[in-house]
Amino acid sequence: MSGFMVIPAVDIRGGKCVRLVRGDFNLQTIYDEDPVRAALHWASLGAKWLHIVDLDGALEGKPKNLHTLSRIRQAVECKLQFGGGVRELSDIEAVLSLGVERVILGTTAVENKALLAEAVGKYGSRIAVAVDVRDGKIVVRGWKRETQLTPVEMVRQLEEIGVETVIYTDVKRDGTMLGPNIEGIAEVVSLSSSLKVIASGGITTSQHIRELARLYPRVIGCIVGKALYEGKLCYTEAVTTAMMATGGEKDGK
Repeated sequence: MSGFMVIPAVDIRGGKCVRLVRGDFNLQTIYDEDPVRAALHWASLGAKWLHIVDLDGALEGKPKNLHTLSRIRQAVECKLQFGGGVRELSDIEAVLSLGVERVILGTTAVENKALLAEAVGKYGSRIAVAVDVRDGKIVVRGWKRETQLTPVEMVRQLEEIGVETVIYTDVKRDGTMLGPNIEGIAEVVSLSSSLKVIASGGITTSQHIRELARLYPRVIGCIVGKALYEGKLCYTEAVTTAMMATGGEKDGK
């Protein structure tokens, strides 16, 4: 993997491509009746990775949209990372069996360290962990439950287990287009010399892309959702901005 990645998000709920605001299921906008069509759109613009989230799964604790995920996998050649309700080893195996490159664990990474360690030991870099933060605390179970765990504590635990990649999301910025939490992202970067970070939450402008890309290669990319769907950010321009900010390296393969 080389170059700072700009990763479009495809969030699935009820079989549709949607976006929420701050993870609030009552604040939903439907952007496409078919998530496969959304995935094909970003792939046609040259996306190397897509970030697929099963919102139904995150809420119910079990992946609910694997059929849609399978359809996306068959439709696009870009790499996929998938999360949402993946809380058992059998869930991980089911997702990977579809040809997904990376599985994201969130709740399990906090509540079941033994399973996380087993998954990392078995699948290595194909396991990523969601570091979902609200007001300085880690949140789990579809962002509905706040823990007493801080990002600092969680990152240290993940490093000990051998996790390679984390996805940092400031929940209060997610879907708001108010900009990323650069301070929080930089803190995670400062805590570990080995973890690779993908930033998420509020990323909207080319300036936001530039600020995050300056943290490359510790921050290897960012996930963008609502700003792309609302037309506030042009995907190809975002990729060009990232490339220029990192000294000309192309979007990660």
